[in-house]
Amino acid sequence: MQFIDLAAQQRRIRPVLEGRIRAVLDHGNYILGPEVPELEERLAGMTGAKHCLGCASGTDALLMVLMAWGLGPGDAVFVPPFSFFATGEAPALLGATPVMTDIDPVTFNMDPEALARAVEAVRKRDASIHPLPRAALERPLRARAVIPVDLFGQTADYDAILPIAAGHGLMVLEDAAQAFGAEYRGKKSCALGCQAAATSFFPAKPLGGYGDGGAIFTDDDALAEVLLSIRVHGKGRDKYDNVRIGVNGRLDTLQAAILLAKLEVFPEELGARRQVAGWYAKRLAGLKGVTPPSVGEGRTSVWAQYSILVSGGRRDAAAEHLKSRGIPTNIYYPTPMHLLGAFKHLGHQPEDFPVALACCRDILALPFHPYMTQDDVSAVGLALEEVLR
Repeated sequence: MQFIDLAAQQRRIRPVLEGRIRAVLDHGNYILGPEVPELEERLAGMTGAKHCLGCASGTDALLMVLMAWGLGPGDAVFVPPFSFFATGEAPALLGATPVMTDIDPVTFNMDPEALARAVEAVRKRDASIHPLPRAALERPLRARAVIPVDLFGQTADYDAILPIAAGHGLMVLEDAAQAFGAEYRGKKSCALGCQAAATSFFPAKPLGGYGDGGAIFTDDDALAEVLLSIRVHGKGRDKYDNVRIGVNGRLDTLQAAILLAKLEVFPEELGARRQVAGWYAKRLAGLKGVTPPSVGEGRTSVWAQYSILVSGGRRDAAAEHLKSRGIPTNIYYPTPMHLLGAFKHLGHQPEDFPVALACCRDILALPFHPYMTQDDVSAVGLALEEVLR
């Protein structure tokens, strides 16, 4: 059994894929060729965002927006500790301080109440209100931005987060790396009222390329203009007229061509993902010691992963047993961000964010992709029953 079956998708779209790649080989414009603006236009239309800018990775998408906003030393950026490292890494690369906020135990997304407490704690320099990094106690930090993460395929609770951000003058960068195509109260991810959004086209994503890639979405004309400059080493009139510090953040033409081919089946694959998730929910219902994932009110998920909680300290035993049955699993994420070595200097204790800590202990991602069969799902459920009964 495959954890993610990219080969099945490739067999289905191979003729379209080869035609798209052949077109790039024929015109030879490998950097920012015509497929890049074509993809950007398609993605902007799908989300409803005014601007879409393809870039080299989801990490670059986060970093470029923070660069455009001028974030740096002395700035606090609020992030969840239960996420891929890039969410906290991007502000840290610019010298800003990641301020962690705990997560909702049901959706695994940023807890808006924790965010509100964290902002107040930073402003008052009072760790009794909310756990703070050491830097926030050593010197005043400016509360500048928040990066909610749309984890495992569903969006964060933006109806709660956006008013908190607006009340404190925070910029909001939606990290939709795992949720392109998801919806929140009738609106598409990447166009939910935030100042900017970022997504990733890493191969394992629901819409993934055959290498790294990402995109930024915004309705802000001025921000889009700055991002176009940052994407090519801070260019001005041309790439040799460098007017600001930028990055080499361009999306390769070949990756854009591959993504355009995959867009042909993307809506149908999202439907298949929902069906597989439904099979899992039915098969795992009532299985003692397992908590299947839940989708928050008013949201749809693209099911980037199907992660369950295995209670009672039996997660690792369950993973080993599934492995013995030829069923691969994964753990997203084994360590909460506040305990990673790269953030040791922040001075956090393990229990500072108890929900994230507990999720890292119990979380287990099961095989999931749009080409799974109901028999595949039944086999996974049976193996879980064998080890947990």
